[in-house]
Amino acid sequence: MLLGIGDKPPRPVVGTKAFRDPVAMAEKLFHALGFRVEIEEVGHPDGRVLVFTIPSRPRGTAYHLDGKYLMRAGGALVPMSEDHLRKVFAEGEPSWLEEHTRRGLEAQHVVALLDTQTFFDLLKLPYPSHRDGVMDRLSRERLIDTLDSGYAIRRIGALLLAKKIDDFPDLARKAARIVVYTGTSKLETRLDQTWEKGYATGFQGLVQLIMNQLPQNEIIEDALRKETKLVPEVIIRELVANALIHQDLTISGTSIMVEIYVNRVEVSSPGEPVVPVERFIDGYQSRNERLADLMRRCHICEEKSSGIDRVVEAAEIFQLPAPDFRPGYRRTNVTIFGPRPFEEMDRQDRVRACYQHCCLRYVMGEKMSNQSLRERFRLPEERAETASRILRDALDARLVKLDNPEAASKRYARYVPFWA
Repeated sequence: MLLGIGDKPPRPVVGTKAFRDPVAMAEKLFHALGFRVEIEEVGHPDGRVLVFTIPSRPRGTAYHLDGKYLMRAGGALVPMSEDHLRKVFAEGEPSWLEEHTRRGLEAQHVVALLDTQTFFDLLKLPYPSHRDGVMDRLSRERLIDTLDSGYAIRRIGALLLAKKIDDFPDLARKAARIVVYTGTSKLETRLDQTWEKGYATGFQGLVQLIMNQLPQNEIIEDALRKETKLVPEVIIRELVANALIHQDLTISGTSIMVEIYVNRVEVSSPGEPVVPVERFIDGYQSRNERLADLMRRCHICEEKSSGIDRVVEAAEIFQLPAPDFRPGYRRTNVTIFGPRPFEEMDRQDRVRACYQHCCLRYVMGEKMSNQSLRERFRLPEERAETASRILRDALDARLVKLDNPEAASKRYARYVPFWA
């Protein structure tokens, strides 16, 4: 960290009068923080410069100041979340996913527990003619290990390939749970089922189970009545894949939940989001990198931050209200609403849709306009003022901003997300 340097390019030396006694300041920092920060005073013709050399944080250590664990978020200091602290303290320890769940197994037991045939099909590989070939592939993928006592299955191998997750007691609560309600509340339950198959080998079956439970909606298209599902399959597929991959597997006693109501679908997963919800469309950071990599190779996800883009794009194409992404207590929640006319959307629904439309346009290399927003809501040209009102509300909420605030005319204004 440098003091005495200008903030803006070309960053000239401007000098600083701070900390006239660098040695005393370094000692004070050491007593306050518990680690040493070196301070060097550098003479320069244009002013005095201070150079602070700050050591990197040791793995598994989180420093606090007066009992507060702080982290930088953008330009501000904020308290670390419980999830973030737990992740720091777990550094250097063996990954939960890589630990063994079953040991002392023979080859036939491994094949009996894991759906190896489907795994090879997903990877588009021919199934080996000998069992040794199956074991070799699983070992090379680091899904099983060979020990003196026999084969051991890693948790990641069981989660992805299990024929029945219940066969692995320490993973039983990691199975996805589907709950179907008869109305718009949790009062009456029609179905409560736990999906027992592995995340990779059972993914398509899980999606089909959810789709089969969705209510039917009747729409009129080209003057014909047509039956359609409450939510399109592409949205269910992407949200379930994201929930499985990005969940916090270290949280016990909880699982992926898919809750189906007559007017909406809620998908929730353990763990607070590692990316702020307002950056879901453009940002990407996987909580479980190897799980994400294997799911990508099984053609279940793309691991390139396109899943949420597809969800938002599908919501626009099918004229659904904007998805609602919300962080909860140690959970991440997503709500997808069924079809709702524009007139029945409240101000919050419209502003959320405006912001997500703006983000989607931006990541596609385009800018939001009054016209593009009207197309999103399928509003005729004579309702341009309605779109303008939504844009003003989004500007007031500081979710979007003008691409060119200095432009003389706002008639052809373009808008970008607040973070652009």
